[in-house]
Amino acid sequence: MHEHLLRIEQLGVVPAIILENVSHAEPLANALLDGGLPCAEVTLRTPAALEILKRMAAFAKEGLLVGAGTVLTPAQADEAIAAGAQFIVTPGIDAELVRHCQARQVLIIPGATTATEVMLAANLGLECVKFFPAEASGGIKMLKALHGPFPNMRFMPTGGITLETFPEYLPFKPVVGVGGTWMVKKEWISTERFDIIADACEATMLAVADARRGNRLSKTKSVGTAADWQE
Repeated sequence: MHEHLLRIEQLGVVPAIILENVSHAEPLANALLDGGLPCAEVTLRTPAALEILKRMAAFAKEGLLVGAGTVLTPAQADEAIAAGAQFIVTPGIDAELVRHCQARQVLIIPGATTATEVMLAANLGLECVKFFPAEASGGIKMLKALHGPFPNMRFMPTGGITLETFPEYLPFKPVVGVGGTWMVKKEWISTERFDIIADACEATMLAVADARRGNRLSKTKSVGTAADWQE
């Protein structure tokens, strides 16, 4: 397995980041590190995304794993890699884009929700796909159905997953990790409550440990401290 995919598996969760303000890049990177969730998928959905990616990627030396999400073309992949992206995530699967990243020896996790798409990924030599949008596509039930004919494929479910629902996915061994935004909420970023984000990351990692032990959160509160999110 690719080293970055192994790292994602160790963490169990990939925060999906949508940032508009470049000045938020460094404090968000620090919050992820402080909260014990040193990983981020910076989505290329805003004009400032590449600069934000570049600034967050500078924290790689401190252990932050940073990838680029919502990558649609080989040119975008090149820009993201130049900015420091360590892996590429796409909403769908495109053979040209996959081969381009493979030629550059960069991990790519393309989106796939059907047997046809997963089969294409397997035939392209990929070991993991992004099951997206996860909840809208049938959730864990659909994921288990896809696993049957593709026992060697790993999945990173993303889309509509919350702190309350992600423990349904992690115990399923083909799941390498879960993507989500619940620990990096827009309102916390816009109000610069990076302390809450750090607490939410800490709470998420506690929930990861519980899920892997087969436990479920007894309750989930929509407030921003680790203590509020624990069992």
